[in-house]
Amino acid sequence: MRFALIDNNRVEAQPKQQGVCPNCSQSVIAKCGKQKIWHWAHRSITSCDSWWEPETEWHRTWQSNYPADWQEISLLDEKTGEKHIADVRTVHNLVIEFQHSHIDPQERTSREQFYKNVVWVVDGTRLKRDYPRFLKEWISDGISEVHKTDKSGIFKVWFPEFCFPEAWLKSSVPVIFDFRGDGSMDDSEGLRNTLYCLFPQVGRHARVAEISRKAFISATTNGEWTIRVQNFINDFRKQDQKEHQQTMSRPSNEVIYAWRGIPLLGGSKEYRKRLWASNKAIRKRRR
Repeated sequence: MRFALIDNNRVEAQPKQQGVCPNCSQSVIAKCGKQKIWHWAHRSITSCDSWWEPETEWHRTWQSNYPADWQEISLLDEKTGEKHIADVRTVHNLVIEFQHSHIDPQERTSREQFYKNVVWVVDGTRLKRDYPRFLKEWISDGISEVHKTDKSGIFKVWFPEFCFPEAWLKSSVPVIFDFRGDGSMDDSEGLRNTLYCLFPQVGRHARVAEISRKAFISATTNGEWTIRVQNFINDFRKQDQKEHQQTMSRPSNEVIYAWRGIPLLGGSKEYRKRLWASNKAIRKRRR
C-alpha cells in the first residue's frame, strides 16, 4: 500500500512511521527495507482488501503517471457493502488496474463487474515465454493471423490465443499489454515501447490496437478513453455484420473451409496448417 493517513493526510511510507489505512481504518506500519519498495503494511496478516497484491516497481511506476489523489482509491458498493481499493480512479470515473501477478479468471471477472468502467494494464514480462510468443506472431506469418485494417494502428487477429495469455482473452473490458517491463530488456525489433490493447471480442475476430504510452496516459487522463473505446467497439460490430452478410451471399455450392467458425482465406491448405498446429499444442501439453 502506497498511502496511509497521518493526521488525516495521505502520506507515503517513511521509516519508523505509523498510520491508518484509508480503506479499513486499521493501524498500519511503514515498511522501508532495502529489498522491496517502501510501503505501508497492516499489523495483522489478513489484508483489508481480498484483492490486495504486493506491489512491484513496475506497478508503482505506472501509478506515478497519474496524480497522487487518483491513486489507491477506496470504492464501496452501497448495495452489498463490498469495498475494494482501485489502483487508479480518475476524475472521469475510469478505473485503471495494473496487474503483474497471475490472476484467477473468476477474480478478474469479479473486478470487472465491481469497477464497471475499467481498463487493465498487464505486465507482459511476468513469464519469459509471453513476449517471445507475441513477437513471433506479430512480425511473422504466424498462426494468429494478424491482419491490418483500414484504420491505422488497428489489427484484426483471427486466433488471439496464440498471441496473448489465455487468461485475458475473455475479458469484458480492454486489456493493455506492456512488454517493456523495467526497460532493461533487449528490444531489437522496437516493439516493447508500444502498448497493445486487446479489445473485448464482439464478433468473429479479436481486435488489437497499437498505442503509444503517451497517447494512452493522455486519453485516460483527459476523459477521452471511454468514449473512444465505445466508438471502436461500435465500428467493430458494424464491420462484422457487413462481413457476415458478404459470407452469406456466396454461392451455396462453394466449399468454405473454416476454423472455429472463421472462414479461412487459404482454403484447405490453411485448414491443414491450423489442424497440425493445434494437434502439436495438444501433444506438448500431454508430455
